[in-house]
Amino acid sequence: MSEPIDTSVEAAENAVLMCRHEAHTNKDASKAGDLPVNVIDKPIQSKSPAAWAYERLVLYIQTFEESLDSEHEVAMGFAGGDAGVLRIEGMGYFDPDIVTFYGTDTNGAKTQLIQHVTQLAVMLRAMPKEAPQEAPRRIGFQLRADLENTEADAT
Repeated sequence: MSEPIDTSVEAAENAVLMCRHEAHTNKDASKAGDLPVNVIDKPIQSKSPAAWAYERLVLYIQTFEESLDSEHEVAMGFAGGDAGVLRIEGMGYFDPDIVTFYGTDTNGAKTQLIQHVTQLAVMLRAMPKEAPQEAPRRIGFQLRADLENTEADAT
């Protein structure tokens, strides 16, 4: 029995459905949809706007962190409102067009921003690290290493 043939629209939709990737500083952090930390199901075709935005944000965050001293970590200011600041502890995307940030606000409350790529406006900020005795967490380097491992797995 042969497999049914998809229309071009069905093929395009199937190429991006359920494509998602996340990485976090806390390996026990819960992920929306309960997917494992390193799950990615890349479409065969070119990258989605979400994947492109994610990869470029990783580079911006890593570059920003390189300029920080040992007393500060990267945080993100919310654009378009007074929602405050999010200490970036994780970042992900959900194809074709959603980017999400995970972390805590200045009061320590669990915070998540879900944003469409067409509305993406991120302000990176230096924020004093949480515990003075700990080394600062560098999410940008973890995101970059995770991205490189994912790309190596895909080849």
